[in-house]
Amino acid sequence: MSMPTSSSHASRDRVQHALEASLRLLSFYLVPLAIALLSLLALASWQSQYRSVEGRPLALRVMTHADPALAPQQALAQVAGMPRVLARETRMSPDPHWFSLAVDTRAGTMIEFPSRHMVEIACWEGARLRALGSSTRSVSTGAIAPLRAGFALTLTAAQAQPLLCRAVLIGPARLSASQWQADQLALAVQQFHRKSGLLDGGMIVLTLFVLTTALINRQALYVLLAGWLILNLRVGALSAGWDIQWLGQVVPDRWLLPGRALTIALYAISTLTLYQTLFRERLARTRYRTPLRVAEWCCLPLLALSVLLPYHLFLPAMWVFVAYGLMLMTLGLVSLMAQSHTRVAFWFAASFAVTMLSGLAEVIAAALGVRDLTGMVNSVTAALASSLLAALAVAEQMRQETEQRIAAQAELQHTYDAMPVGLFTLDLEGNFLSANPTMQKMLGADADAITGKRFQQFFADGVWGTLSSLVLDLPDAELRIEDRSGAHCFLVRATLARGKIEGVLQDTTEQHKATEQLRFMANNDALTKVYNRRGIERVFEQACFKPMTLAYLDLDRFKLINDLFGHLAGDEVLKQVCERISAVLSGEQRIGRVGGDEFVIIMPETSIRVAALICRCLVGRIGNTPYRVGDKAFHVRGSIGLIEVQPGMQMKDAISTADRACREAKSGHRDGLVVYERDSTAFIEREAELNLVERLSANDATACMVLEMQPIMSLKMPYDSMNFEVLLRMREADGSLLAAGPIIAAAEKSGRMGVIDRWVLSTTLSWIERHADMLANTQFVCMNLSGASLNDERFIQDTIDILRRNRDAASRLCMEITESVALHDLNNTRRFIDQVRHFGVKVALDDFGAGYTSFSYLKELPADILKIDGNFIVNMNAHPADVAIVEAIVKLAVNLGMKTIAEWAEDGATVQTLADIGVDYVQGFVIASSMAPDILLTVSSAAGFIVDEELTLLVGALGGPSGAPARGPALDEVQVTQ
Repeated sequence: MSMPTSSSHASRDRVQHALEASLRLLSFYLVPLAIALLSLLALASWQSQYRSVEGRPLALRVMTHADPALAPQQALAQVAGMPRVLARETRMSPDPHWFSLAVDTRAGTMIEFPSRHMVEIACWEGARLRALGSSTRSVSTGAIAPLRAGFALTLTAAQAQPLLCRAVLIGPARLSASQWQADQLALAVQQFHRKSGLLDGGMIVLTLFVLTTALINRQALYVLLAGWLILNLRVGALSAGWDIQWLGQVVPDRWLLPGRALTIALYAISTLTLYQTLFRERLARTRYRTPLRVAEWCCLPLLALSVLLPYHLFLPAMWVFVAYGLMLMTLGLVSLMAQSHTRVAFWFAASFAVTMLSGLAEVIAAALGVRDLTGMVNSVTAALASSLLAALAVAEQMRQETEQRIAAQAELQHTYDAMPVGLFTLDLEGNFLSANPTMQKMLGADADAITGKRFQQFFADGVWGTLSSLVLDLPDAELRIEDRSGAHCFLVRATLARGKIEGVLQDTTEQHKATEQLRFMANNDALTKVYNRRGIERVFEQACFKPMTLAYLDLDRFKLINDLFGHLAGDEVLKQVCERISAVLSGEQRIGRVGGDEFVIIMPETSIRVAALICRCLVGRIGNTPYRVGDKAFHVRGSIGLIEVQPGMQMKDAISTADRACREAKSGHRDGLVVYERDSTAFIEREAELNLVERLSANDATACMVLEMQPIMSLKMPYDSMNFEVLLRMREADGSLLAAGPIIAAAEKSGRMGVIDRWVLSTTLSWIERHADMLANTQFVCMNLSGASLNDERFIQDTIDILRRNRDAASRLCMEITESVALHDLNNTRRFIDQVRHFGVKVALDDFGAGYTSFSYLKELPADILKIDGNFIVNMNAHPADVAIVEAIVKLAVNLGMKTIAEWAEDGATVQTLADIGVDYVQGFVIASSMAPDILLTVSSAAGFIVDEELTLLVGALGGPSGAPARGPALDEVQVTQ
């Protein structure tokens, strides 16, 4: 048997290669080309299996009426006067649309209402107004049922015409109607579902392919593309009216409109993210970098609006955001294509063009009154084509990145040492394995000094832990860090590769400073436009017939921002406060600004418990996060008074009561909220306060006023002095005495504080003159002066006249001025003090330490006495900090030549501590409570009122009638500056 020769082997190999080449040519090129040509031929010239005759458009008489209770008889009469139209644009109105139409009532015909934005419809016979049926997306009755994207009405020959219908459309809807033969409409429905299945199936298969590729190649970009394809599918379905189903399952009625808004928002965000992912590096070198960052920040409010706003309100807002983003993206693509002619930009631009042309075709088709502009261009082909073109853009981007990566690896060793940024390699423990010269220069060390050192040695504490976590969690970690001195800022980008951390370090110190400066200057928008007082009053009037709660919000110490930082800063803080409040409120809840830093919040049909939860949320929102204004940050705390509005209650009374609750919240409630429920004692007290204001507004406001006096005991000479404070009281009809607090509050509201202070001053001086012989041990008589009176020029002049008429008694008078009032207008306070001291009147700073205590202001005030705030005195032995504060105030007063009075002393141990510290005088219930003036005259010293035996022994040790220790200088011996 002969062996095969080499020539025969070569011949068989050539034949085999020729066969394989032919098969590859057929499979790789000829078969796909033939399929493409045959498909184009079929689309262009073959007859469609599902082609159907279009329905006959019907003329409509349409009107929009907002009253949901409008009866069909009334609607039919009103709609009869409307002109006939083939279609009516709803202009985003969610109000019901009533329309009548004349139809051919032959059996077997159907009326289609094709708008995909229609959510509800009901129809009646025009003559007898017999109900033909009604339907929503989920429930149907009678002869109406959902069909395709809209609804359909099945007619019978016995039905009279015209027909009257009522429809609700949400969105940019176009109301129209068409009459079909039943068989033709069935064919159109079949074609509708075929296109829906084609879109769903094609897009889902493409998505699964891309997602599988992403999982295999571990590329996050493919995952993003897969999500974008699904969203593109839903947007295409929305355009064609197929979004009422998903994977063959009917979307629940209550999910349809919120799902549309959320789909559009997510599609816009996903498109921008895909765009930024593909072109971020190229766009970073163009002027569109910052505007696109603004577009990225707009994504969050767009997403929030899609959830919070109704669909018909969301669409206009969405158009603004999307128009801005599309404009930037289009300009960026044009710029990239003009500069680099990149194929990625070309494919992405082609995808955009298909999408926009498809939308334009739908608009033109709607304007011309046809279903499709052409047989080949529709939402199915547009969605598939744009998706394929976007996939090509991503694929081209990945191809370019691969080529660039190969080239970079070839050039890496050559360019490593010359890179202007720091390059480094770390092991998983954070030890340096290598660093390029730029990195060495940034760290201030050479290669030998860096190698083997830990990353943490050169940067701030905690940086390595954060960076290592990011590297393990993300393929490309990015972190802004500082060196150990905090003088330099860096941007580090790192990735985990082959068990090592490869990173880039960039010095961003100057960029960081510039960015911070821009951030500080960015907050220069106008104030948020909330309701003013008149607007909130209208809201109250409209809601007064409903159950309602009302909240009064006051910003604590906000005036300090205006005084210290200017009104521009205050206005910016107010704007941000309103934004935070508006983000919490919902539904019919409204906010109004009724003062500089005061707001009223009306919450109709909101229970008091729910309203309280909302208000607590508001307090947290306002106070937990600082307010950035320029290069400053302000912490503003809000106090809220919440009331349950009673039926028939006037707004001014409601605001006044809520204001009272707010003031109570400001005075001592840590959570910043006080709630007055219906029939609360606060309403009773409010009524009493209004009665008191009315009494004080009368001409005889002081007729029921009386004075009581509380002794002030000297801790140096307890048995040789009888000093006291004059306290205001009002005698009620039943003989009881009303304390000064409610009187002063009502007087300030009625503007009668000056009248009361004049009465107290003149009455006190007259009483001192009448009993001068019995007040031999009295060095001073304290009298409180209100802030309203101190700022009243007429009162000040009257005070000077009264002191001039009672010059002898005036030398024993000591006027108490609240510290916060004194420091509010330092010049005015100093001028008043100088005037009254001319008559020998002493001056005390009341509640010292409770307000804006400032030593620099204190040295400018020629006061004689510091009256230490009682909050430091009560239970001071249980709080060493209070003891230390009081001791510091005493030493300060001694150095300034002032005396000190400690009020609110309630036990002997407190008196002992005050005496040890060096306080000059003490006042409180442990000495004596307030009493009638006649009782005060029965003893010669304040110590004579003490009933506690232990305190009596203590006072005796301080200095009794005999064997008393040496005196300190009496208050009347203090030098008085003229």
